[in-house]
Amino acid sequence: MKNIVSVTWVKEHLNELTVIDCRFHLPAPEKGIAEYKEQHIPGAHYMDLNKDLSSSVGTHGGRHPMPDFKELHHKLEKIGVHDDSKVLIYDDQNGAMASRLWFLLKVLGHEHALIMDGGYSEWVNQGYPVTTDVPQQEKRGNLTMDLKEDLLIDMESVRSNLTAFKRGGSYLLDAREPNRYNGIEESIDKLAGHIPGALNFFWMENIENGKWKDTEALNERFGQLEPSKEIVVYCGSGVTACPMFVALKEAGYEKVKLYTGSWSDWISYTDNPISSIKN
Repeated sequence: MKNIVSVTWVKEHLNELTVIDCRFHLPAPEKGIAEYKEQHIPGAHYMDLNKDLSSSVGTHGGRHPMPDFKELHHKLEKIGVHDDSKVLIYDDQNGAMASRLWFLLKVLGHEHALIMDGGYSEWVNQGYPVTTDVPQQEKRGNLTMDLKEDLLIDMESVRSNLTAFKRGGSYLLDAREPNRYNGIEESIDKLAGHIPGALNFFWMENIENGKWKDTEALNERFGQLEPSKEIVVYCGSGVTACPMFVALKEAGYEKVKLYTGSWSDWISYTDNPISSIKN
């Protein structure tokens, strides 16, 4: 796999990597940093979904708007990330948070980002070393920022492409669990349902027994999607759509974009249409 590496590989190459811990719990935002302080992989820095990988919530933009990329760039340089850095990212949320940072690095133009398969629990299960030491960065990194804004798509663009999505000219993939997609239940956002024309590909089905499915299995999963067509992925707030983005890339799909605000942004516009099994 191109973007996913095993804990064994990480252990063998640890000294060559800039490691970032992205553990985060949506219901308990301070739990991730508390876990990091308790123990983490040696040399790992910490980045927080709300504070580092998102910007402030507003009327529109969803529950986890894209961060200010200049600020994120500054933070990455501050912990030593440079143009040649191999950035190893891990979480303990089946790759959801790690994929968010992986995606943001891609937007910044950095191509050397990797996600640790199995997350922190797998590292611990293998008996590999952990520490409470917080690394002190002596030298600031020099990271070229070359924004790839073509990886991002906003609400207006999604709305203008609804006909194409419905007719299959391009694809809109909803990464949320089926009950939320179908409008049967909605425990997070104010309205239930999905964007008209969206196909449901639950992001957790990229994972099996805590590990990412291999490329062959992902190819089979996405077999109905034509690689020549554009694919837009979304979820509730633009976080769990990121592991979908990673999985599609692993399966060889190149024309993939993220609807940054996702469902929580879509429903913030009262005139946007909604589909569900109820209507």
